[in-house]
Amino acid sequence: MIKKFMIALGFTAMSLSAAACNTVQGAGEDIESVGEAGEDAID
Repeated sequence: MIKKFMIALGFTAMSLSAAACNTVQGAGEDIESVGEAGEDAID
């Protein structure tokens, strides 16, 4: 049950992020910002 929920949540997040970045450049910036947030969380 939890596995199905996590898969559905992942698909929802991907579709929302795809709708948010209208260009390839926007997608690159989104991915970069996620990476920077991850680095900040680790530090």
